[in-house]
Amino acid sequence: MSTLLAQASDEAARYRAYGPRHIDDIAARYGLPDDVAETVRLSSMVLPFRVNQYVLEELVDWQRLPDDPVFQLVFPQRGMLNTEDIKRLGVLAGQTDPAAKRELRRTVAEIRAGLNPHPSGQMSLNVPRLEGVELPGMQHKYRETVLYFPGQGQTCHAYCTYCFRWAQFVGDADLKFSAPDPKGLLSYLADHPEVEDVLVTGGDPMIMTTDRLRNHLEPLLGVPTLNTIRIGTKSVAYWPQRFVTDHDADDVLRLFENVVAAGKNIAVMAHFSHPRELETDIARRAISRIRSTGALVYCQAPLIAHVNDDAAVWSSMWRTQLSLGAVPYYMFVERDTGPHDYFKVPLAKAVTVFQEAYRRLPGLARTVRGPVMSATPGKVAVDGVEDTPQGRLFQLRMLQARDPRLVGRPFRAVYSDSAAWVDELELAPSTPPDIGEAFLGRPGDPGAGTTDADGRSDV
Repeated sequence: MSTLLAQASDEAARYRAYGPRHIDDIAARYGLPDDVAETVRLSSMVLPFRVNQYVLEELVDWQRLPDDPVFQLVFPQRGMLNTEDIKRLGVLAGQTDPAAKRELRRTVAEIRAGLNPHPSGQMSLNVPRLEGVELPGMQHKYRETVLYFPGQGQTCHAYCTYCFRWAQFVGDADLKFSAPDPKGLLSYLADHPEVEDVLVTGGDPMIMTTDRLRNHLEPLLGVPTLNTIRIGTKSVAYWPQRFVTDHDADDVLRLFENVVAAGKNIAVMAHFSHPRELETDIARRAISRIRSTGALVYCQAPLIAHVNDDAAVWSSMWRTQLSLGAVPYYMFVERDTGPHDYFKVPLAKAVTVFQEAYRRLPGLARTVRGPVMSATPGKVAVDGVEDTPQGRLFQLRMLQARDPRLVGRPFRAVYSDSAAWVDELELAPSTPPDIGEAFLGRPGDPGAGTTDADGRSDV
């Protein structure tokens, strides 16, 4: 065992992150083949790579490489970047002269720019304004909900290779959402009483110490129009010690209790991508301890090829979540960003996987919704496929929308065996004009967002 990983093993309860510079140590300890290690090394120049001892020891099945779903989930794989880009990186990575280093940086930036780092109008449509000034570290897409990105929470205990927020983690300030403190959020909430729900997200807010998290959450407790604080986190899967054995685990549970005592809901939006993440005793203890505070636990994940594109996997995961007192909430469609071509699942297959898994569930687990695309106009559910005199069609529905008038509205698109995202679909001729305009994104239409007289965004 390498010195680095031996030390981590001796201090298993202490969180340690391993990144690209530790690939050789990981390869030596767990027997990564040379070609696999080289793929991880080159791909991680473009895509973020981070893992920790818990994931390495408890979640990855090293006897199943490279097909193990958790290995696919956390280690960059061959095929995530195209062959030509990998070759370019390989040639430049071995050179030490300044010109080659500059060319390597330029090549990395070029590849990242081609991976659609901010899908669905996050930068152009979602950033709110107050008195005409953009507010950093916030998004406001849906009327009732604001997303808040605390600056100290813009990393994770481990990185998912499919993550649609990968651009937060690559060190480019121009691609990052980050708020230094909640002052701007508080001013915005005072000006927007229609906002009832703040989603604290990242990265992962639970990477912060409890003291730092408290500094972001406690000021929200005095906002009378705010009912719910949500925390988007993968920590229960990747570092459940955060709620059980970390030095301030008890403190974070008391913070949750204080939020509940103040009359607010606190909802932990837990990201579980595979049933294995729910199998360890410490993960189950973490969920139990969170629930004991009065916090709610909702579970969500995208449908991703190579990891969970199987109905039995989802049925098992949802049943386990229910047995632990958590609420199955969303099956998302993998967003069109990052290594999307590697992970995408055609919508036709996504519908089949969801419906087959859903049919196997008891009634209390049928809270789950899916498959759902978080597209530019809003959240689009693919409810099924129907054969009509006009041909085969997808049944679609707006679960959420920039324009609240579209919420809950059904519409249809022409069936496709291969389409994996909404912009690959052709809307049916019967599509209502306002929904059609939202998807076309014409300037000034409801799907592009509107502003009132003083320039404030209403999305």
